Amino acid sequence: MVGLLVTEIDHRHLGRDSLFLMAEVRLPEADAEHRVKVRNLSAGGMMAEGAVKVQRGTSIEVNLRNIGWVEGVVAWIQDNRFGIAFHDEVDPKLARAPVGSGAQTPRFVKPPLLNQPLGPVRKI
Repeated sequence: MVGLLVTEIDHRHLGRDSLFLMAEVRLPEADAEHRVKVRNLSAGGMMAEGAVKVQRGTSIEVNLRNIGWVEGVVAWIQDNRFGIAFHDEVDPKLARAPVGSGAQTPRFVKPPLLNQPLGPVRKI
């Protein structure tokens, strides 16, 4: 999608969820990944917060939990926050879904109580 203008990707009409997640972003010409806070997320884009030097109109990729890498473009910048308009819509509910607790889920992402067998319950 080279040459695509930010104004051609208008997803502001889509509903947004305010939330707090962490994600990784990377610029296509750089190998480094930067950790950002996801402040809100919709099917068409997101607001990120972090110390990433981006410019409006720059192509960017973001790795969202339970979704994977999504391509987009920087739509706006204000201080250390910036908006990303996705090239393709995503399902924002997937990012909000809890991390699984099955055998395939790594131990370090499971809630602490699920890692320990529960002992006998005492009546107080």
